[in-house]
Amino acid sequence: MMVNERSTSWRYRVCGLLLLATMLNYMDRLTLSQLGTTIRHEYSLSHEQYGMLDTGFSYAFALGAIFFGFLVDRVGPRFLYPSVFLGWSAAGVATAFAQPIGAWFIPETVHSLPETLSATLMGLTGSPGGGGPLLAATTLFPGRTQVSEQAYLGFMLCRVTLGFFEAGHWPCALVTTHIMLSRADRSLGNSILQSGAAFGSILTPIVVTSMRTSELGGWRLPFVAIGFIGMLWIIPWLAMIRSGDLERKPADANAPDAADHGPKLWSREFWQMLAVLAAIVISINLTWQYFRVWLPMYLEETHHYAKKHVDWFTSAYYLSTDIGCIGVGFLVKWLIGRGWGVHQARRITFTAAAALTLLAVVVAFLPTGPVLLGVLLLVGAGSLGLYPNYYSFAQELSRKHQGKVSGALGTIAWIGSGTMQRLVGRNIDETKSYVTGIVLAGLVPLIACAALWLFWPERRPSEQAAPPPP
Repeated sequence: MMVNERSTSWRYRVCGLLLLATMLNYMDRLTLSQLGTTIRHEYSLSHEQYGMLDTGFSYAFALGAIFFGFLVDRVGPRFLYPSVFLGWSAAGVATAFAQPIGAWFIPETVHSLPETLSATLMGLTGSPGGGGPLLAATTLFPGRTQVSEQAYLGFMLCRVTLGFFEAGHWPCALVTTHIMLSRADRSLGNSILQSGAAFGSILTPIVVTSMRTSELGGWRLPFVAIGFIGMLWIIPWLAMIRSGDLERKPADANAPDAADHGPKLWSREFWQMLAVLAAIVISINLTWQYFRVWLPMYLEETHHYAKKHVDWFTSAYYLSTDIGCIGVGFLVKWLIGRGWGVHQARRITFTAAAALTLLAVVVAFLPTGPVLLGVLLLVGAGSLGLYPNYYSFAQELSRKHQGKVSGALGTIAWIGSGTMQRLVGRNIDETKSYVTGIVLAGLVPLIACAALWLFWPERRPSEQAAPPPP
């Protein structure tokens, strides 16, 4: 049975399942952010080392994005999606056991290698004289390493594995919405998909607060619980998706969504659109990932909020991001219903979301208090509100190669954010301040807006407006 034969309610039930997938994806990812201060103190890690954990995650995510992007175009998302889900959930569970994993890996793997190769790997650790992003420890591992070094290596291995498999979520999800939904419905469908990031981010602090204890190592249970719960998602996915549901239909030049198939692969228009999308995704990802990683620590260290208060505010922050994300999707659909062109509606709402992120410049200089927290909520709404339209723009590029497109753009985005996180951590260590990072995080979406308004190719006449609703 082809997708177009399934009901509208089925399509949006699948969108709801994609929301849950994104939610669990973010819960596995954000658990470390919520527990970052505790873990950093327990294992005596610097801000730069903490930032490098996210650098390792990001670079692995970049590799996974392009790998799974090519794979989903070849085999489809029906069975690939649950496979990557199982992979990242297992990595999340393993994070609770980072120190014993690192203790096993170092003597059994590094020191069993030839002396020259071991020295080379140690030079990539980020230790003095090193500087690489993969295995940041503080010494050259003489004999048995210290507990903190074992734990650091274990965390890095778990985060790299988590990043690689989590990357598969986005090509699978975007291929699914691209096949299921019409062009006019995709911004709303993508906003439902992306809003799972906010739901996961809202729930993670609540789950962490309810499960962690003040005892040494009392941070481990949330990793285990969230990872195992995530594996249950596989059951409804396999139950809802039948053979043929997510197969692409042959191109029809006379179909209402004919523009869906995008420009020719080697045309100037294709590469121009790809360059604009790269500028957009790098910019918006820097903003979102900055606050994802550093917001809890910023509130604790700069404004001296208690952990419990930070956990509750973080939930409120991500609730505001969800409002921004869903709000953009509904606003685009409302504007299209009022006669706006699809591209025009997307571009205006994207720019409005970017305007909200500019308020981060104000945040950097505000004193502790309710005004600071209120403005942060607006920044959050804007930062996630940028994504639904970005995904819809990316889906304009190619129907046949949607997985490759989303994977390649994901790779570009995560290389950028991975590099940023290490530099941010180093800057905080050196300046003892978060101001520079917050200001830049608020400004970079302007680059995305400029690229979209100045360089996105003029739409073909068939793309200017959506057909009226039936």
